[in-house]
Amino acid sequence: MLRKEINELLTQTGPGTPMGELFRQYWIPALLAEELPENDCPPVRVKLLSERMVAFRDSEGRYGLVDEFCAHRGASLWFGRNEGSGLRCPYHGWKYDVTGQCVEVPSEADNSSFCQNVQLTSYPLVKIGDVLWTYMGDAATQPPLPEFEWIHVPAEQTYTSKRWQQCNWLQAFEGGIDSSHVTFLHSGGLKTDPLFRGAKGNEYNMNDTKPFFEVADSDGGLFVGARRNAEEGKYYWRITPYVMPAFTMVPPRGDHPVHGHFWVPIDDENCWTYSFDYHPVRALTETERQAMIDGHGVHSKNIPGTYRPVANMDNDYLIDREAQKRGETYSGVAGIAMQDASLQESMGPIVDRTKERLVPADSGIIKARQKLRKAAVALRDEGVTPPGVDPEHHRVRSAAVVLPQAESFLDSCRDAVKVTPGVPQTTV
Repeated sequence: MLRKEINELLTQTGPGTPMGELFRQYWIPALLAEELPENDCPPVRVKLLSERMVAFRDSEGRYGLVDEFCAHRGASLWFGRNEGSGLRCPYHGWKYDVTGQCVEVPSEADNSSFCQNVQLTSYPLVKIGDVLWTYMGDAATQPPLPEFEWIHVPAEQTYTSKRWQQCNWLQAFEGGIDSSHVTFLHSGGLKTDPLFRGAKGNEYNMNDTKPFFEVADSDGGLFVGARRNAEEGKYYWRITPYVMPAFTMVPPRGDHPVHGHFWVPIDDENCWTYSFDYHPVRALTETERQAMIDGHGVHSKNIPGTYRPVANMDNDYLIDREAQKRGETYSGVAGIAMQDASLQESMGPIVDRTKERLVPADSGIIKARQKLRKAAVALRDEGVTPPGVDPEHHRVRSAAVVLPQAESFLDSCRDAVKVTPGVPQTTV
């Protein structure tokens, strides 16, 4: 179990909270690039870390992320006119550029300097891969841009989606480092999902329901190793990297693309789940990409025009009890992404961790919580830069491997968990 005050420290991410300040040390996903598809397109509402903002792309293609509310009377700039290299409030015509600087107040005299003293809160917004990234911390300590492999491979080798998840970021993230549930919750998907099925590793997953966990520290976070029995004298290891604050990669299966997630708090009771697939050395096939669009693998089928899944808590995730009885899906919910989300959301907006009873299979979750708490407190009390800020920490991969029983997973897989351009993932 977790003490109430620690649970609150880990789950509260608004301005001024220890975990909120921790998240503000990193570049985090703010939107998909597809949400601002062209110059002067409509602005988009953005809520991150409990701050309400709007994002827009101006006439020159520059991206802006600014306070949602006009400095004049507080009207929402989501209603604004995106024109002439700025966003104009439709209430009284005040206009702002991508830095949040007011550039025009029509009611003021032409020679007035009033505009110069009006500045909305703003954050940088940078396109890397399919994602628009922002940094919401002190500009004086802004780190270099992220270097995760999935956003730097050629466009034909990667695909990114996002979905709204109606729960705190931490319980969603913890599912990403919990390898033991796969044998149960996702057992149907291992057999039928087009982005999972056919891998030799699936057999090891299904034949050993009692994985042993070994967790190792890394410069940017953790490596969580899940060990299962393989052939005589050997173990099957699935190695999940965790990069702080909220990035994980799913160990690969055969030559399927590699999956992963980045969880971003919207507020304390909602988060965005960014899910990606990429292959280090080849283009995604048309069949693979279509499967991702259709909501297979770690992706969800969303309501058109939104990022809310079609299967959601309002319709009980379209649960099919007959499919559950037949063994087609273990929980009755279709799709790997929504199988996870349905149970994570079922815990409530913020799970009460004072009531939980953890077991050795939860060692990765326990270690991640300790890592987060230690980093948040060190930042708050001593100004210590947390792990995962340095782009060098982003150059990691997940791996799946069969090793002799006497070998250490990390000693044997040091090259496998590093990004090496032109070299495929280590997989079974």
